[in-house]
Amino acid sequence: MNRHSVLKFVIWTTLALVSAQAAADPGSSAMVAREFRQAHEQQLVDEFAALLSMPNVATDAVAIRKNAEYIAELLRPRKFQVELLEAPGSPPVVFAQRLSPGADKTLMIYVHYDGQPVNAADWASDPWTPVMRDGMVEHGGRQVPMKAPFDPEWRIFGRSAGDDKGPIIALNAALDALDQAGIPLSVNLKVFFEGEEEQGSPHLEDMLSRHKDKLDADLWLFCDGPAHQSRQWQLVNGVRGSFGFGVTVYGPNRPLHSGHYGNWAPNPIMLLIDLIASMRAPDGSILIDGYMDRVVPPSLSEMEAIDAAPSVDAGLVRELGIGRPETEDRLELAIMRPALNVRGIHSGDVGSQARNAIQPSATASIGLRLVPDLTPEFAREAVEQHVRKQGYHIVYQEPGNEDRAKHERIAMLDWSESGYPAYRSDFDLPMIQQIAGIMDELSDQPLVRMPSMGGSLPIYLIEQVTGTPVVILPIANHDNNQHGKDENLRLQNLWDAIEIYAAVLTNL
Repeated sequence: MNRHSVLKFVIWTTLALVSAQAAADPGSSAMVAREFRQAHEQQLVDEFAALLSMPNVATDAVAIRKNAEYIAELLRPRKFQVELLEAPGSPPVVFAQRLSPGADKTLMIYVHYDGQPVNAADWASDPWTPVMRDGMVEHGGRQVPMKAPFDPEWRIFGRSAGDDKGPIIALNAALDALDQAGIPLSVNLKVFFEGEEEQGSPHLEDMLSRHKDKLDADLWLFCDGPAHQSRQWQLVNGVRGSFGFGVTVYGPNRPLHSGHYGNWAPNPIMLLIDLIASMRAPDGSILIDGYMDRVVPPSLSEMEAIDAAPSVDAGLVRELGIGRPETEDRLELAIMRPALNVRGIHSGDVGSQARNAIQPSATASIGLRLVPDLTPEFAREAVEQHVRKQGYHIVYQEPGNEDRAKHERIAMLDWSESGYPAYRSDFDLPMIQQIAGIMDELSDQPLVRMPSMGGSLPIYLIEQVTGTPVVILPIANHDNNQHGKDENLRLQNLWDAIEIYAAVLTNL
């Protein structure tokens, strides 16, 4: 054997040994991903910035399709078979699959590529021109050059940085690292990248039903949402459901002088305040009859996981500048209950525009977070019964003078907002436990297991239509300002996600 052949044999043997070790050891796969990332940080940041620079407001159909086509082109060099799934009235789903010889499990990874609307005037920089800062804007973070070397505490700012384009870049990087090292995936990999999650996924059920034959998998891994407030990684088995409604109550049919008519003409702002207070206690408990009866307490496994998680309440009280939480329960228990949140109230004006007048009406927008067994249908029925018990006649369109004269109190309810129930998968499902074990092995801090996160996703549809369970692996930092101004992703969260994906994809 000549010297050239010997050298080729040594290189081949070394690569084979590394591949075998990585396939059997999450830490080895993660290390391969880390070394790849360290050598390609500038490229990864540039790719992320390019993706973030594409406007992706969920209601902009043209921009959303451009995003889908761009992401499809990102996937093709990564050995995926790619197609855009279509359904009437829906933005496309970027669907791709990559089969692994000998694999007996299929993992579906979900990400959404659409984003919330922006008010550019509120941002410290253009939402569609990504910038790097050395900290949060709120804490005086300064803009720094988007050039390597990067401090892992730096953050990249732009709409959808934290919610939810980061996993796309992290997954591609993990695959590039594994392919470069010759490490095979242990699972068949599919991806489902949705384009209307920020609109409430109104076409998701139709999309899943139309393309069900392509979507068979053993588990859906939802890569959305924030990591634990302690900065430890978490794996979450469910989400609360989401629903909402508008309520308008009425006073006089025209504005009245508050001196001439105050204490005599009903003030709709006060009526609305009293009505909302009748629905919700100061500790956040919902006072609507039958509502809290639907709450299922955590199982023993779920309660043990909550007790084992690091407590973040005291730190959050300081970080958020609040005097005290509403409830005596720790955060993780509080979000296991349903919530009634007043999203906004409108009537009259304040400050220099305030007038001494009794307004004709007052409107509130109310958001409901639901738990398993508390469906949108039950919530609507319970709310309407409660409003009637408070002495209100319910209407669904603006009342005329005849209605006003006939009823002492009128409430117009607007149920046009779509909603969906909560979801929670089996906490002890073997494949989920396996992912938890892989993630636990990667860090010197224990993985945080949570039965549910406080936010909402239409996850229930996936198991309902496809029969496949879902678990959530969020990658964003908890303070990423998702849905708000100056949305960001901390670089270390992106770096960690690359390693986690590499380990999971080679060790399931």
